[in-house]
Amino acid sequence: MENKRKHLEFIQNIISRMAGNLFFLRGWTITLIGALLALFSKNNSPDYVFYFLIVIVLIFWILDGYFLSQERSYRDLYNYVRKLKEEEINYSMDISEYQKLKKNTIIFAMFSTSLLIFYLPLIGIAFYIIYQLK
Repeated sequence: MENKRKHLEFIQNIISRMAGNLFFLRGWTITLIGALLALFSKNNSPDYVFYFLIVIVLIFWILDGYFLSQERSYRDLYNYVRKLKEEEINYSMDISEYQKLKKNTIIFAMFSTSLLIFYLPLIGIAFYIIYQLK
């Protein structure tokens, strides 16, 4: 039983790290957007600055989707290991077969409810600001 518990702990540590990366990325997204808006909204900034803002949001959205897809794959591995018998434990951390599942792809993760609720309003605000400046 000790082998199984240790293997599950390893997987759980990776899942926790991925969740931390998601939180960290969202914090950086808000910080960069706020800094860019504060820096360029006072001046008569050209439009390309706000398009750059949209590109930054898209890059962070893709990264967030990547980490969420990885986290989902490791959760699937966790569930698989949880059901194994003690003698079948081999400490494998290979998630390649779980990454092939539709729900674990980057695109599917990017359009998950939790990421859409966070990133779509940011893109909407950027377009609203561009519209207001014209």
